This record gives sequence, structure tokens and C-alpha cells, in this order.
Amino acid sequence: MQSTIELSDLKIAVAMTASALDPGAAQEHLLGLRLVVDPGLVLIDADSMEHVFDYEPLVAEIDRLARDGQYHTQERLITRIARACAACPEIRAAEVSLCKTPVLAGSGRLGLRVVLDAADLDGMRAASRP
Repeated sequence: MQSTIELSDLKIAVAMTASALDPGAAQEHLLGLRLVVDPGLVLIDADSMEHVFDYEPLVAEIDRLARDGQYHTQERLITRIARACAACPEIRAAEVSLCKTPVLAGSGRLGLRVVLDAADLDGMRAASRP
């Protein structure tokens, strides 16, 4: 059995260097998360936050990271978001997607996707320990 928590098309406020293809275009940045957690955090007997994975602190941290300064690449931001996911021990695996739109002449989406399994998350957790 596997349980997921999914977030899609969350608009995040990020200061990203303008695209060389369309330097005057205001871009939106959209985040998607698919988090694999213990089924016991989704299939619950009591309607209480103490029995579930509280995703709000993770979303708040992602918002803080997005607003943390100027980014030149989506890759740097998605790396920091992946590390934020790894900081949550309840997360067993994660899929993180980040896209920007428009790409050219007011159209198109360009995005990145990172898929992390338990070993990947454990490696990131180990790397972040002092």
C-alpha cells in the first residue's frame, strides 16, 4: 500500500532572471509535489491533525525559499525544494516539478521534474547533517 499527498499548480513568487527568449515577459512559476508518506498518515481513524502529515510547514518553507533572493536557474530552486522535502522525515519518496510560463511570445511551459526515492532522500538527509 502506498499513500501520496499531491499539490499541483501552486503559483510561487520567485525572482527569476528574465528569459533571453522573451526578456520582457512576466513569468509565472508553478510548483507540483507528489509526496509518498506512510499510509497511516492518510488512512486515519480520528479526524485530527496529530494523525496526519502536516504539509503546511513544508509549503511555507518552499515559499520562503522562493522569496529568498534572485535565482538565475530553476534548477537551483528545485534543488532547494528537494532538500526541504528531504528535511521532512515523514516523506518516503517525492516527485517535485517546477515550471515557468510563458516561454516565448506569451505561450508555452518549460519545466523540470525530480523524482526521489527513499535512498535519494536518505542521502540528502545524511549530507545535511553536521
